[in-house]
Amino acid sequence: MSNNLRFHHSWRQSLAVVLLPKVWVMLLLGFSAGLPNMLIFSSLSIWLLEAGIEKSEVTYFSWAALGYSFKFVWAPLVDRVPIPWLTSWLGPRRSWMLLAQCGVVVAIVLMALTDPARGQGAVLLMGLAAVMLGFSSATQDIVIDAYRIEAADADLQAMMSATYIAGYRLGMIVTGAGALYLAAYFGTTREHYLYEAWRLTHLIIPLFMLVGMITVLCIREPQAPDRGYEQYSKRDYIALCVLFAFAVCGFVATFYFSGGGIAALKAQLSLSHGLSLLLAFMLEVLRFALAVSIAFLIARFLMRAGFANRQLVVVSYIEPIRNFLHTHGLKTALILLSLVSLFRISDVLLGAISNIFYTETGFSKEEIATAVKLFGVWMTIFGGVVGGILTMRFGVIAMLAFSALLVVGTNLAFILLAVTGHNLYVLYGVVSADNLAAGIASASFIAFLSALVNVRFTAMQYAIFSSLMTLIPKLTAGYSGSIVEAVGYVPFFMITGLLGLPVLWFIYLAARRLDLAHPAGD
Repeated sequence: MSNNLRFHHSWRQSLAVVLLPKVWVMLLLGFSAGLPNMLIFSSLSIWLLEAGIEKSEVTYFSWAALGYSFKFVWAPLVDRVPIPWLTSWLGPRRSWMLLAQCGVVVAIVLMALTDPARGQGAVLLMGLAAVMLGFSSATQDIVIDAYRIEAADADLQAMMSATYIAGYRLGMIVTGAGALYLAAYFGTTREHYLYEAWRLTHLIIPLFMLVGMITVLCIREPQAPDRGYEQYSKRDYIALCVLFAFAVCGFVATFYFSGGGIAALKAQLSLSHGLSLLLAFMLEVLRFALAVSIAFLIARFLMRAGFANRQLVVVSYIEPIRNFLHTHGLKTALILLSLVSLFRISDVLLGAISNIFYTETGFSKEEIATAVKLFGVWMTIFGGVVGGILTMRFGVIAMLAFSALLVVGTNLAFILLAVTGHNLYVLYGVVSADNLAAGIASASFIAFLSALVNVRFTAMQYAIFSSLMTLIPKLTAGYSGSIVEAVGYVPFFMITGLLGLPVLWFIYLAARRLDLAHPAGD
């Protein structure tokens, strides 16, 4: 555990790190990482609404980004498997970055070539392209996170996180505000849907991925512990990848073929609407748990059959978890994992429905783009920089607690916008507070996660933390549209705000139990 969680730097030291070149490299990599995010969570939802897709079905598309929540499943592949030719040329981190960026470009182009208004087949194809986008983007995140932790000391992680967030939000401007501006410029509206406008928009956006690709070619590979590629044969690496592919196929097949039975059970629910939603959610959780269990059994069977190198699997998957539990102990580990799992639940749940809320409140695409996707993102960037400096000055734990309180307050502020309706002054005020709080919270939380990581298991451990960070929030976010339809916007915003209160309790417990005297790298 890094002892910078409570270490206080001077104001001069906190401000001086802004000038370091390695800090600003993260701005460019963050830009590349942020580009795909808003396509799934923002502009895609507006596109689907204009194409006539039902609101409750639109919010299900947030599940396409569940790849972010399962990064730990293939993070060991990113950490352990070399890419032929690319790894020897660029190194482990940069080669995987470039491959993931190419996957993002291909996925966006596939979305551009699909018109969701053409029927369920096209909607399914759009969903597959969105899943590919989420998978490629999540892979890019795995490598960038590992690069960031390996490229700088623990004390720099707060500011590295801040510039990463700044770049990430700039990328979100391109695919959030930029995509909406372009789509509106090319002539599509909610009253007059024009597929060609969205197609051209999604053919232009991939050009911005060149920023990340050029950065990858220019930066140096970070010095890190030897990956030990020579210890295993090509067959071992291929077998590990095939084992992963079989397990994924088992998960997908189970999840797909169980859908009919789950749908039939949902149709038989004759309880009150609110209770039916809760039971429907629990059925989906059981469906998901069944799919995970089948994937695990497939992997275990192949392991016992000698299909893959057992030592490589243990080093890749078991050792990072074993190290984390050994470092902290079971009770502290559970507290930390609970904190990580719940920290973002309020803003993710609200974010999944926010664009629909703005649209139904009467704001136009141009007003949403200017206030939320442009002005709001700049406020998040400012909040990230402020959060990075304050985290360096006052320590991670103190800023975690402060930012958790901010998130609760700003989520409740959306009630004011729901009551006042179409009011630009209120919109800008709420957006300012919400995004400033989000920036501060993100900077401190990323620094916190980075401090938990052992440098010998960078990719796997950080992927577990960042995956847990979004797993429960995103599973819940898929039902945000249904919850709003059941209770309305004002009660919904009250729920999202109050969900942030348990986070404060886990921060308190974590602060009491963390052993700051023994860094994670020891």
